[in-house]
Amino acid sequence: MDGQGRAVAPAAGTVLNALATGRGSAFAIDLETTATVDLDATGEFWGEIADAPDADTDLVERCAELAVAEWGGSGDERDDGDGAVGATVRTESEVPMAAGLKSSSAAANATVVATADALGVEPDPLEACRIGVRAARDAGVTVTGAFDDASASMLGGVTVTDNERDELLSHEVVDWDVLVWWPDAQAFSADADVERCRRVAPLADLVADLALDGRYGEAMTVNGFAFCGALGFPTEPLLEGMPAVDGVSLSGTGPSYVAVGSPDALESLAGHWNERDGTTWHTTTRQTGCRTT
Repeated sequence: MDGQGRAVAPAAGTVLNALATGRGSAFAIDLETTATVDLDATGEFWGEIADAPDADTDLVERCAELAVAEWGGSGDERDDGDGAVGATVRTESEVPMAAGLKSSSAAANATVVATADALGVEPDPLEACRIGVRAARDAGVTVTGAFDDASASMLGGVTVTDNERDELLSHEVVDWDVLVWWPDAQAFSADADVERCRRVAPLADLVADLALDGRYGEAMTVNGFAFCGALGFPTEPLLEGMPAVDGVSLSGTGPSYVAVGSPDALESLAGHWNERDGTTWHTTTRQTGCRTT
């Protein structure tokens, strides 16, 4: 069999890190990962990541494998029974890896949706999202399953989730200006100190309540201070944004920081963040999520 599919998925920034309590919140930002999937009859799954030939491809291979297992028996490009279905997955991304900007969730979503596209299937977005989350757990790239990050990337806007149940608690379309700073470093989510994060559970509960009340900026800032403390990141980038920005936080398990607010407030904050080693980027939220192209 053969068939090709292509999809793009946005990155995301953090409102609430789910490591403390299992509840999390994230918002889609205008940085994209693209996945192209070519089906074949080998029964094998291969991954390639553009500009990173030595990068681990277990996640995207597992995403394609699970998607074929889920939908390979339906759609115009279904297996005809003459052989097993395999796939080659190629991804390219604007999202830095291991920076806390949900590169894994974006890659997983794009791969699952591209595989469905190659199979001639239009999946339910949350069903596709949960397949990517399962693949992330299987590949060991996440502690929580990252349903908060994945749902924001899949749906666009801002989501609040229960990651222990893979349940969507709220979803809202938002239109924010966003400033991102990522230093020249990496921090892998699977390596985070979960026990230290659980110590800030009372603050995480407060952040969840704020987010469910639509007070996302306040939620981000409380989250930022709590998880900078738990994960050992500096709070100076947060303080440089206060009180002018609406919200500022460590994104994921770092090392990136994200802020939302008025263009003038973010421009002022960029003046501080530009003095730091790394990259500062002014962007916006994404109202739409993962889509075929």
